[in-house]
Amino acid sequence: MDWVESAAGLRQWTRGGVRAPHKPLLFLYALGRFQQDADGELEYSAVEDDLKQLLAEYGPANGTTPAYPFHHLVSDGVWEVRTDRGPGSPGSRVRELRATRATGRLAPELRAALRREPSLLGRMVRVLLDLHFPPSLHDDLCAAVGLEPEPPQTQPLAAARKQRDRRMRELVLTAYEYQCAFCGYDGRIGAAPVGLEAAHVHWWAFGGPDEVDNGVCLCSLHHKLFDKGVLGIGDGHRILVSQRFVGRSPAAREHVTALAGRPLIGPQPGALPIAAAHRSWHASQVFHGAPRPPADT
Repeated sequence: MDWVESAAGLRQWTRGGVRAPHKPLLFLYALGRFQQDADGELEYSAVEDDLKQLLAEYGPANGTTPAYPFHHLVSDGVWEVRTDRGPGSPGSRVRELRATRATGRLAPELRAALRREPSLLGRMVRVLLDLHFPPSLHDDLCAAVGLEPEPPQTQPLAAARKQRDRRMRELVLTAYEYQCAFCGYDGRIGAAPVGLEAAHVHWWAFGGPDEVDNGVCLCSLHHKLFDKGVLGIGDGHRILVSQRFVGRSPAAREHVTALAGRPLIGPQPGALPIAAAHRSWHASQVFHGAPRPPADT
């Protein structure tokens, strides 16, 4: 059994670029718990709140119950469920999973493989991250589930599936004249920009192209907030700020809430602006909740 391929090939509901990270999130959570206790089981009622939080933070706005992946991940051969009635899942209904004291854990064959080859866990984590989440979220997500991924260069599988265009960063930063499109930050050390990144609007992991009209130059802070769904880009290329964001400090108001309704800075004349299709994907699949009204000017 090639377990890395199994992690890469999780069956998911897909249609029109819609994100469905429910199984990958449960799988990452289970790998993290295995790392802490290789023989432990995860009772649905005990981990339900943890899984809800992961789905709320790293899933699309129209999330679903964690009961869905808890039941359906069994079909991928990497997960097993038992109840007080014996082996097998009672279904994907929350009430049944709770009532039968359903527990889940990694499949026996996978647990044995992870014991034989400890480095396998890191390789599986890396491919799950690469295929389902942008790099800006990897460290935070690993911390949330108690994992440390292997360095990217040890993972040829994800790279072999689809090659990134290394020119995109330079093309996007040039198009936005080396400044954050949200706040105008343009720091350098000598001639080298520092803290500036090329963000994919339509995530690369979900078919977003390495093209200028799918990119925007952002500082590190605003890139993270953009990928977490706190910030978005609306009609007229104006900045959206989620109503779900809460920040009471002057810094939070200045660097986040005050951005609501502002026009993007850039791109420079002649450079392609962000395509409407990519803005729409981000708005439906990443941005959380309704946008705040434009900030007072």
